[in-house]
Amino acid sequence: QVQLVESGGGLVQAGGSLRLSCAASGRTFSIYTMGWFRQAPGKEREFVASMRWNGGSLLGSDSVEGRFTISRDNAKNTVYLQMNSLKPEDTAVYYCALNRGLVGVTSVARYDYWGQGTQVTVSS
Repeated sequence: QVQLVESGGGLVQAGGSLRLSCAASGRTFSIYTMGWFRQAPGKEREFVASMRWNGGSLLGSDSVEGRFTISRDNAKNTVYLQMNSLKPEDTAVYYCALNRGLVGVTSVARYDYWGQGTQVTVSS
């Protein structure tokens, strides 16, 4: 049984920064791929970033390259998403998720556990 709890969302001005956290239960967190997704109103859930157990990371699009960074602290069973230079188009509910496999890290369907989401709103 795994539970994921996101935190750190809120309202920020364009150009600001925010760090999201996702705390996971379970003693085997360190062997799983962790991902961040986001979903804006009326849009499909979008892959943002992921990090495998060995530290390999992947960003979802050119729009977040150079602005977002994913990291994890296995000792704390926590994954982070550092978001800098935020833009209004980053506004969405952000979800963390856990993938027990080693493939399909960009696909919603491949993730086994999801958090409840945390709202990020970026104002102009």
